Amino acid sequence: MLEALISFSLATIVLAFSPGPDNIYVLTQSISNGSKAGIATVAGLISGCIVHTALLAFGVSALITASPQLFFIIKLIGAAYLLYLAFKIYKSDASIAIDGTQEKKSYIELFKIGVVMNLLNPKVMLFFLAFFPAFIWNPDGNTTLQFFILGGTFMLVSFLVFSSIAILAGKISKYLRQSNTIGVVLKWLQIIVFVGIAIFIFI
Repeated sequence: MLEALISFSLATIVLAFSPGPDNIYVLTQSISNGSKAGIATVAGLISGCIVHTALLAFGVSALITASPQLFFIIKLIGAAYLLYLAFKIYKSDASIAIDGTQEKKSYIELFKIGVVMNLLNPKVMLFFLAFFPAFIWNPDGNTTLQFFILGGTFMLVSFLVFSSIAILAGKISKYLRQSNTIGVVLKWLQIIVFVGIAIFIFI
């Protein structure tokens, strides 16, 4: 058990640090609105994993992914939401978005966005299905409990990694705000991430 959890934790750390939509979004939120905003987003993203873990543990994920029609609806909703976020960012003022004078989203709003981003991304479900079973240490034992243990470990490690990204980004945000172009860069970075993931969901 211990060996499996250590291996699982190391693999999770590598995955969490790898460039992806979640940590890039956390990075941009932290630079724009501070470390606390980034951590609120992280909390939402990680909380969504509770649902995916429960679905996996009780076998519902396998049922959903086995239905092409239901899986297509999930993909459609997830992609539409990401495109909606990209459009909202596109309509925003990039120069205001980075100078800290705009009306910021509350931590609760950022938490909710993180939860929805996680829950409506069917690739997370597929990732859990592909990743977790490889680290089950006793296939003949209580696999439901083992999946929950792996899920808890995944959430803890991911939260620590993503929070460190948020804190570091928040600390250097005041230097980045002095740049005349950083607002535009961050704005289009978020747009590219959301649109790219929306497209990726269908591929």
